[in-house]
Amino acid sequence: MVAGRIRWGTSSWSEKSWVGPFYPPGTPPGDFLAFYATQFDTVEADVTYYRIPDARTVATWARRLPAGFALAAKFPRSIVHGGEDARPDPERALCLDRVQGDVELFLERMGALGERCGPLVLQLPYYNRQVFASRAPFFARLAELLAFLPARFRYGVELRNEKWIDAELLDLLRSHRAALVWSDLAYLAHPADLARRLDLVTADFAYGRLIGDRQKVEALTTSFDRVVLDQTPRLERWAELLGAVRERVPEIYVYANNHYAGHGPATIRQLRAMVP
Repeated sequence: MVAGRIRWGTSSWSEKSWVGPFYPPGTPPGDFLAFYATQFDTVEADVTYYRIPDARTVATWARRLPAGFALAAKFPRSIVHGGEDARPDPERALCLDRVQGDVELFLERMGALGERCGPLVLQLPYYNRQVFASRAPFFARLAELLAFLPARFRYGVELRNEKWIDAELLDLLRSHRAALVWSDLAYLAHPADLARRLDLVTADFAYGRLIGDRQKVEALTTSFDRVVLDQTPRLERWAELLGAVRERVPEIYVYANNHYAGHGPATIRQLRAMVP
């Protein structure tokens, strides 16, 4: 099998402190995305987590992106969280009866990207016992939602409840052709550790997110214009994992957050250089 293609990008493109170190000096925000697309072939839209994008916004994205580019996006917070404060709403989170309208509208809007639409991600918050008393009701609700989603899109699922990531969950995702999102987050095991005991490939693509430790990075900088934390050892483990997995899937999406090391573009370029 020919080694799969790895698409490299960052989580969002709108950071103003990138002007100078990444965007050319003087670049206005309206030109960020078009320039970004000359440097990477994919991006993860963080903004869709906070609200369903309007039709005009999506049309603008499509117009500014070249053929072959993939814009991945998060499902809105109203679907995966639903609460008005930090705690998810147990009556709404992932409940198809309550969120179906938002799901359909979100998919309609993202569908306007056409071939430029990348995977759509259910970034799930940590669900405590006040939200789901056990894993069984969570699995049931997730399965119902995944079964409802149309096959014309690709989907990823990110869990923050690490103990729920096991063979049963992975089989559930495989049955719906959804990718487990591999998240490198402060309080989760490194994806390379999970891969030692579980087969993390659950779809015909893979999806990785280098999220990091927000508090640690923000204690070191108030601007995301440079790397402030050396993550080389963790990146070396990512490189080994990606090198192995690309032999099994045709496409892998990998995104770096500013909070991983201080400057998302530099992080993803460092990792890209490590993978043959």
